[in-house]
Amino acid sequence: MTGSRRRTRGAAAVLAGLLLALLPAAGPAWAHTGKLKLEVAGDGATGITVQARHGDGHRLDTLVRLVLTATAAGGRTVGPVQLEPAGEGQGFYSSGPILTPGKWQVTVTAPKPHAGKATVEVRARAAQTAPAQVAPVAAAQPAGPVGNASSWRWWPVLLGVLVTLAIAATVVLTVRRRRARELTPGR
Repeated sequence: MTGSRRRTRGAAAVLAGLLLALLPAAGPAWAHTGKLKLEVAGDGATGITVQARHGDGHRLDTLVRLVLTATAAGGRTVGPVQLEPAGEGQGFYSSGPILTPGKWQVTVTAPKPHAGKATVEVRARAAQTAPAQVAPVAAAQPAGPVGNASSWRWWPVLLGVLVTLAIAATVVLTVRRRRARELTPGR
């Protein structure tokens, strides 16, 4: 086997190694470990809403079992109640109307492997009556990819492809130069 073939195979092995090293960075947020950050609040009436995020601030991409307990003055208690995912998006949970009007100490917990706990004071209020219905107006939709929240996930893949192409181009140019030197008479 000639020296240039060995170098080409070695460069291809290095290129493959770099590609394998860069691809996991482009994957989903499977590397999130540790506690969840739970933001608990009243829903403006007698329910509770929770936004769950990873400790580093990234959105929660899996369902998590959240459990709510609440206590009020006079020994009133609610729970434990398992919260259901809400339609607002990933990581949002809601209880529906479960509290009576008044001040409540609300605790929401999440089990391992993404343990989390948050305790807040919430003032539950009687639900308001809905305002009179007005003819619906078409909602403005954001144009283009600006409204796409997951577009940031592709930049590591793009970076990996660009680095791979740059390395491949460098290897090809180096091999061609060496072959040209070997074939040039008088050297």
